[in-house]
Amino acid sequence: MDKKSLRILFTVGPEDVIDAYKHWVKGEDAPSQVSVPYSAQFYEVCQKLNAYGYVIAQRNDKDLIQDGRFIVEHRPVPLPKASGIVYHFRQIWYGLHLLVSAIRFRADIAIASTGTTYWFVFSLFSWLGIKVIPSVHCTLWYKYLPQRPIDKLILTLSRNFFASDCQAIMAVSHDISQQISQLTAKRHQPILEFFPTFRRCDFNSLNPPSESRSPFSILFAGRIEENKGLFDLLEIAKRFAKQGIKDINFHICGTGSVLEPLRLAAKESGVDAFFICHGYCTKPQMREYFNRSHVVVVPTRKNFIEGFNRVVCESILSGRPVVTSSVCPALSYMGDAVFEVPPNDTKAYGDALLELYENKELYERKRQACLEVQEQFYDQTKSWGFALESIINAACYEKEAKTSYMLSNIRQ
Repeated sequence: MDKKSLRILFTVGPEDVIDAYKHWVKGEDAPSQVSVPYSAQFYEVCQKLNAYGYVIAQRNDKDLIQDGRFIVEHRPVPLPKASGIVYHFRQIWYGLHLLVSAIRFRADIAIASTGTTYWFVFSLFSWLGIKVIPSVHCTLWYKYLPQRPIDKLILTLSRNFFASDCQAIMAVSHDISQQISQLTAKRHQPILEFFPTFRRCDFNSLNPPSESRSPFSILFAGRIEENKGLFDLLEIAKRFAKQGIKDINFHICGTGSVLEPLRLAAKESGVDAFFICHGYCTKPQMREYFNRSHVVVVPTRKNFIEGFNRVVCESILSGRPVVTSSVCPALSYMGDAVFEVPPNDTKAYGDALLELYENKELYERKRQACLEVQEQFYDQTKSWGFALESIINAACYEKEAKTSYMLSNIRQ
């Protein structure tokens, strides 16, 4: 496998990879994300290796651009609202469609992201001579809920992929690594863990939290979905209102399927003046909301398969303590900067927020702890792109070593 002619396919979820590419070409980061997009890191690795790159993202806005060594495509998912057996057939069909694209592209390597198809489908890529590198961004199963029979079947079918049919594995958290190890009885391919990557310049301009603490501002940023715990936050806001606490504000940033129901419920409960749903926010807007905030809350529920949660990193880099539970794998990297509560425990979340609001000494201790764990998220040697480049270089070296060994034997 000659690096100069490498052809690398990258399958991703709903990221706007075309926008990320257009900004990358100009030496910029896409304004839609606070962290450095994985697709931008992919373009960078391809450029370093002088490789051809093909990115396929799951997007409703069908589009395709070809530019020099890159093809970047937005590909709609058929039957987006499919459920039951139809959903499972759709996942397999989409994976086979990706395989056809990989063959037509003459891909040497395929980077497979979580959710694009079932992991066992990528074994077909390997059997056809395409080296596969899974990029695992979510845990393989719910951490605190029992597995359904269909989930067990899918995991069983995927065991060999992680054990022998992939080149190496990239995982965004230790929780994921542990599950892969459990699934394969510790007989898996090498695992490289990585972190979401951030630019120091995006956080250097942020001010420390306001010392006045009135209003005390609590920030949520992410998808507005029921299993992200938004209605738990609404219950907490209603509780505070009943207790007569008038100087705690909730700022909800993001969009999703329950945004409007959440807004309506806040209005009907009479808390919409301090439980404010802002909807989609650009990178500059998010910077401003972090600037105003004192605490960030990540109340993800047990029925959401979390991978890392970049908002926890953003909070830490902003110097704001985080209230969350062990449903969020990022918690284990944050030390004392996190106020941990039991999963799905609305009262405990409310109590933690109140304690940070009332106890200035505790709050300051948590805030200082943020500064102690920030550096790891600026370290390029812990980035997704660095892990990917390391695996590709190892694969190329392995191929070159085998070729040299064969030639040596022929000469003898």
